[in-house]
Amino acid sequence: MTDTSSIKRLSHPSPASAEARAALMRNPGFGKVFSDHMVTMTWNVERGWHDGAVKARAPFAIDPASAVLHYAQEIFEGMKAYRTKDGIALFRPEQNARRLVQSAERMAMPPVPEDLFLEAVEALVRVDADWVPDGEGSLYLRPFMFASEAFLGVRPATEYIFCVIASPVGAYFKGGFKAVTVWVSDDYTRAAPGGTGAAKCGGNYAASLIAQAEASRNGCDQVVFLDAAEHRWVEELGGMNVCFVMEDGSLVTPPLGGTILPGITRASILTLAREAGLRVEERPYSFDDWKADAESGRLREAFACGTAAVVAGIGTVRFNGGSFTIGNSGDGPVTARLRSELVGIQRGTVADKHGWVRLVA
Repeated sequence: MTDTSSIKRLSHPSPASAEARAALMRNPGFGKVFSDHMVTMTWNVERGWHDGAVKARAPFAIDPASAVLHYAQEIFEGMKAYRTKDGIALFRPEQNARRLVQSAERMAMPPVPEDLFLEAVEALVRVDADWVPDGEGSLYLRPFMFASEAFLGVRPATEYIFCVIASPVGAYFKGGFKAVTVWVSDDYTRAAPGGTGAAKCGGNYAASLIAQAEASRNGCDQVVFLDAAEHRWVEELGGMNVCFVMEDGSLVTPPLGGTILPGITRASILTLAREAGLRVEERPYSFDDWKADAESGRLREAFACGTAAVVAGIGTVRFNGGSFTIGNSGDGPVTARLRSELVGIQRGTVADKHGWVRLVA
């Protein structure tokens, strides 16, 4: 429940000038430059969600005993706003709203109503519309929520803050899309049955960082996690889902089941693949099969998909004891076609038959 039906706008005392904004956006990188404003609202047992406002972006003042600092009650989403010929658009934001509700339920947190989530995100995009880049860039949006109650007992908190911030970002791959090299982790797993793998919570990413560092030491862009029970089945990358294109025209991807994040890019790609005539199989796929199929040629392409990179072809797979390549170690035709169609829909250059694009400004 909430006692407000709108997000108030508070004046910003010193927003960036047009010149300063242009300089910051010239080469923003990813997640380093931030727009002028943020949206915040708070929740407690007595009032539910309340005091929603768009205001100047500023640090939080939280108590050292805030529950998030001790028990990691925190969830977030990742999404983008794009500048199109028709205006500024979001891609399937309803799915982000729904997934945040699911993450909140798993983490024993009060869900943000989907309509309130959308109102908050759209309010920020509208007020910071000048921060949406032209061309291949986009405005990355980070809605997140954390436990703010000052209390050291182990139980769900009774106070929370929800916030949305925005960061203009350039193209993920400068100079065009390129295939990535991945490292298969032997020592670490991302999630286990009954755990938080399907929730988008910060703890999942914290646990993956040591494996990602190992991947970097081995010259790889991303880490691949296997299942926790048998350490045999491919699950997902450190921050992306994974798909395999076979010679028989099928697209294989690990099934959702509580240990894999239900990616919105993943779901969109599977829909487009079916429409392109591919037989989509959501089924377990072992690392041994991945290696054997790549070496025999039965596996033609593999790619990772997620909000940041959209679709990235996987060219080389490294692991303790060796490596193998997939296809021609670059983008395959299916990977390129699916990415082109999805990016085209997001940016308004390909017809949106599914109603995925939501114009907000």
